[in-house]
Formats: sequence, structure tokens, C-alpha cells
Amino acid sequence: MTDAISDTVIVGGGLAGPALALALAREGLSVTLVDARPRATGDQPYDGRSYALALASRRLLANLGVWARVANQAQPMLAIKVADGRPGEAPSPLSLAFDHAEIEEGPMGHMVEDRHLRAALDASLDETPGVTILAGAAVVTQEVGPTSVVATLADGRRIEGRLLIGADGRESGTARRAGIGRMGWRYGQTAVTCTVAHEKSHRGTAHQLFLPSGPLAILPLTGNRSSIVWSETDARAQALMAMDDDRFLAALRPVFGSFLGGIRLDGPRFAYPLGLTLAKSLTGPRLALVGDAAHGMHPIAGQGLNAGLRDVAALADVLAEARARGEDIGSAPVLDRYARWRRFDTATLAWTTDGFNRLFSNDSRPLRLVRDLGLGLVNRLPPLRRAFIREAAGLTGDLPRLMRAEDRAAARPSARAVSGGAR
Repeated sequence: MTDAISDTVIVGGGLAGPALALALAREGLSVTLVDARPRATGDQPYDGRSYALALASRRLLANLGVWARVANQAQPMLAIKVADGRPGEAPSPLSLAFDHAEIEEGPMGHMVEDRHLRAALDASLDETPGVTILAGAAVVTQEVGPTSVVATLADGRRIEGRLLIGADGRESGTARRAGIGRMGWRYGQTAVTCTVAHEKSHRGTAHQLFLPSGPLAILPLTGNRSSIVWSETDARAQALMAMDDDRFLAALRPVFGSFLGGIRLDGPRFAYPLGLTLAKSLTGPRLALVGDAAHGMHPIAGQGLNAGLRDVAALADVLAEARARGEDIGSAPVLDRYARWRRFDTATLAWTTDGFNRLFSNDSRPLRLVRDLGLGLVNRLPPLRRAFIREAAGLTGDLPRLMRAEDRAAARPSARAVSGGAR
């Protein structure tokens, strides 16, 4: 006997899970969202995380009714500057600069703090019919049958759906219980994240500085504030986290530079170990994986959440079309279409970020020369530079319907999606 039945059961209440619940409910599919977090009340806690949402991801959130709730807390990224450097030295003159004016669609992306985005998703879920939220609940077993899958919670409740979706992070229990293995490795790096306030305006410019021990990202937030993602060796990161605020700022200033004037901490610091992890399969019997449950990568290009949201939009497309055609949304042919669509894109992005981190996180003189010449060459070729801008904005490849444009809720999937052709 089951306690609840819905079309889909989503395990994981981070960001990808709630976004997928909204996308599927929009298509008329009933959703049970199992979230291990207790239901938040009041202001969301600050955990140091902010996201560079690509233009395509903003379109998705707008079409789901989420963007209007978070737009006032979002900072447009009007320019991106990428350079090689060493602590205490000026960045290499052979650098790369992107300007949003080089593409017609608008800002390449927006910076949004995790706490604001989570609150916007939660508020949208509360107003969406067809979504049942089980907060503070954990799945302990999952059983696959001929026509459905049943997830059993720690309190004994049994939740049934035609499809189980794992959105439960890099240590996905959903994938593990399904026997889906993972491949990957640690980088020996840890990201130290924090927010700093500064005297001068950042003018909507994001900076990516490649240092020998790992990249430093300075990402614009609303007001005269920036999000810092400082990738250091594990040992150095541990030492940085042990410092008091004054000593930490003294360590940060030589790598941050003085271009934004004086800086001060605007909140606590956090540390996140870095590594690459890929699920060996995106699907299983009546199961699909999205977001970090499917792939986790280095934050070097800020594309982790964007890749997860593209999973969300692609799976919503596939399931909506299957439902319209009268197919079983949990059947292998339907899930194979999702896997074919996302497998190449996620693997390519993972290996690209891995390669960039290995290329730039060292102080080899020959490699410094090669990468600096490469950045300078791209910067001098406008067509190539615009191609990189469109890639950063998430506008390349076979875009899911929800990411193509805003306010096109009535549009149906492309002929390619309908045909289920190779992606």
C-alpha cells in the first residue's frame, strides 16, 4: 500500500529538484518532491554561494515564473575579463575580455546569491498546483516495478510514481540505490568562498584570474559587493579558513588587487572541496538523474548550475512530448531520448573544465606562454570571441524549449525533440 501516488517523484530539494518540479507541473504532470531539508521559514541562511546564471538559465527561470521573484537581487554581468597571473603581480597583458554588447540578446548572465534563488523557488512551489512537497524527509529504499517505482521514506511512508528522478547531489543516494556508479577524482583543491564589499563600483564586470594554485573568481553582486571563489590547495585553503578576518583579508588583498579600492568582508567564509564526478549513466529502470546527481565539475567556468538547469529543461521537454504522445514517461525509450540529449554536452563540459583547470593551475613557464598566447589570440578575433560569449551565455547547441526565449509557454518542442533523434 502506498501513501501517495504521482506521475513523478523527485528526490532532492536543492535547486535543480525544485526547478524540475515547476517545469513538470507546468506540463500537467503531478510531482512529489522529497526534500531532506526542513521547510525554510523567514530569511534563507547565507552559505557563501552565488551563481553565475547564464542567459539561457534566466530564460528558464522566467518561463517558470521564478525570475520575477529574484530579479531585484540579481546583478547583470555586462563584461567578463580573463587573465593569467601571480599573487602580487599585475595580470598578464595577454588577456581575454567579453562585452555583453557583442551579442544581441542582452547581458550574458546574472549573478544571484543562493539564498535569494532558493527563496524564489520555494515561493513559486508554494503557488504551483500539482506539486506535493515532503520536507524533512529522506528516501531509504526504492523498488522498481513493471509500471511504477516506489520510494520508501525513513518514517515508513511509501511514495509511488511512474518515474523517479534523482536531484540529490554528488553523493546521490538515488543513483547509488539504482546501482549507478560514478567516476571522477579530487583536484587537491578547495574553494574558499565569501562576499566582499569594496569602495569602487564593479560596473557589472566579472574577473577570472588564473593563479598557479588555482583560479580566483571575482563576481559582481548587487551594490558594491563581489562574490569571491578562491580555489587553493587543500592545505592552503585550510590555513585560510583558520585565519581571523584581518589576517584573511591581508592574504586576499595581494591576489585580489586594488582595482576596486579598499575591501572588507561582508559575511562569513565557507570552504568547498573541489573535484570531478560523473554518473556512469544518466538513466536507469524508471529513473533519471539531473544536476549534481548526474555531474559535478570544477567551478572554473561557473557552469555547474547552468548544466543542471539544462538537464531540467531537456527532461521536461522529453517527458512533456512523451505524455502528449501517450507514451509511458518512465519507459526506457523515453529515458533514452533524455540520455542521448544530455550525455555528450555534460561530458564535454566536464572534460573542458577539467582540462582548463589542469592547464592553468600551475606555474610552468612554457604552459604560461601557450595559454597567454591563446587568450590573446581569441581576444583579437571578434568572430571567435563572440562564439565564446554565446557559449558562456548558454545559447549554443540544441536548446530545450524553456531556454530558447521568454514568454513562449505555449510553444511545443522542436521537430527534432518530437522525432527523438540523436542529440
